[in-house]
Amino acid sequence: MIELHDVTVQFGGLKAIDTLSARLEAPVCGLIGPNGAGKTTLVNLLSGLVPARSGQIRIDGTDWLPLSALQRVRWGLRRSFQTEQVVEDLTVWDNVRAVLDHVPDTGRSADQDVAAVLAYAGLDEVATCLGREIDLFHRRMVELAKALVGRPRLLLLDEPGAGLDERESARLREAILGVHDFRGAQVLLIDHDVDLIAATCAQTLVMDFGRHLKLGPTAEVLVDPDVRRAYLGS
Repeated sequence: MIELHDVTVQFGGLKAIDTLSARLEAPVCGLIGPNGAGKTTLVNLLSGLVPARSGQIRIDGTDWLPLSALQRVRWGLRRSFQTEQVVEDLTVWDNVRAVLDHVPDTGRSADQDVAAVLAYAGLDEVATCLGREIDLFHRRMVELAKALVGRPRLLLLDEPGAGLDERESARLREAILGVHDFRGAQVLLIDHDVDLIAATCAQTLVMDFGRHLKLGPTAEVLVDPDVRRAYLGS
């Protein structure tokens, strides 16, 4: 569970996040808003890449802001980026296996952990392919697989469906929906694809100009008049 209390992030005179409070407790939560709303800043804040000027964050009861980026990873934070971070001259297996060098021991063998994650992500058939040999869909799934090894507790997925066709998006949706049952981790999904958000997220936070615009069940949030004006352009 992610709890934000009056969180502010400021760059010079610009408040990228302005006294934001929210409680995100669903297994899969959405984060949406127009460009410049502060979504990426919030993800960077949770990741430990930018500091908060004020406020408090607690995740599963842990006081979050005092932790370094490395401590957050060791706690169980995982993140994907809009541009895939796939090493071109490593195999898919080794791309996923490399993550285990930076996280605590899970009690499983590395090979068992990687094999289970690759099977979950549907990457068995390309496990021995080099990163440069796989297509965009498989690169996206490698990013998800990397987030699932080593006992994850919170996944921050930043536009994981960008560039995928309808069939590929459906496979990604199934994988995201199953994360909690597979690994027990919560997912925060950031995406401009409203259909993906609607299909996967039980709860969604909408930001606008760094502030909390709306938070609630996704179906209700997406038809809210203020949300439609700010984000959906209607």
